[in-house]
Amino acid sequence: MLTLGEYLRSWLELCEGRGLRPASIASYRVTVRTTIAPRLGGLRLDEITPRDLNDLYRSLLREGRRDGRGGLSPRTVRYAHSILRKALSDAVRLGYLDANPTLAADPPSARAARARQFPTWDPGDLRRFLKFVRDDRFYAAFYLAAASGMRRGELLGLRWCDLDLDAQQLSVVQCVVEVAHAVRIGPPKSDRSRRTIALDGKTTAVLLEHKRSQQEKGRKQGGRLAPQELVFAEADGSPIHPACFSQIFGRRVAAAQVPRIRFHDLRHTHATLALRAQVHPKIVSERLGHSTIAITLDTYSHCIPSMQREAAEVIAGFLPG
Repeated sequence: MLTLGEYLRSWLELCEGRGLRPASIASYRVTVRTTIAPRLGGLRLDEITPRDLNDLYRSLLREGRRDGRGGLSPRTVRYAHSILRKALSDAVRLGYLDANPTLAADPPSARAARARQFPTWDPGDLRRFLKFVRDDRFYAAFYLAAASGMRRGELLGLRWCDLDLDAQQLSVVQCVVEVAHAVRIGPPKSDRSRRTIALDGKTTAVLLEHKRSQQEKGRKQGGRLAPQELVFAEADGSPIHPACFSQIFGRRVAAAQVPRIRFHDLRHTHATLALRAQVHPKIVSERLGHSTIAITLDTYSHCIPSMQREAAEVIAGFLPG
């Protein structure tokens, strides 16, 4: 009988023929290799029990990090569970198993996986950072990320033809992803990630200035700015490597002497500031490209206490003293 490790290797090959995004398959491979196989890979496929899976989840939560510095987040552990659930569901369909043991296991709940706080900037931190990088070649990229809540890959995959500066909006139709350290352009993360995002006047002005700068560079090099060109790209027009872009952002943050956050935390900053400004959660969810408003509310549940207090004060204004 196959071991789980042997089966997962063949299952990953099966996934490649299903039209999944290359980035998704690469992510599956990393999780199987680093998280699942070292702990359960040697067990026979037909002998894996819900108890084995629960032991795996507890172990990962307690000491799952490869650097030995503690456990993995509930979200990461639930992701490993999701991969196992899909793989063992196929094992049942293919006749290797009579039942899927993941269905009786107890991974971290979806709410626990989403309800975690992220480091974000307050308005003062954000203004100080953007002022510091005002003359940086990536100023427009950082500004747009903060103003739109776009994911890193969506930002790097944005083309001039996806921007309508007259209507002050952009369309998310593709993204730049890293697959086995290589850069590729592919579809957005999900159907809901394909969306239109409204832009404010300040952001539109920043993008217009960036466009004029790019057009001037094109004229000096004897060319024109083509609609299909990326808005933010390397000097030769090729996509910027996502990991390199995050490193650049990290260095700028350190130099600006503002609280340390990751580039992805600009997205969290956008959402948090919007919710605290009483922007309707449905609108925030649409701007972020979440599949449901529940994901938005669970992810940013740490904003709710202050929103509750502000709501109480607003209602009090309508009541007699």
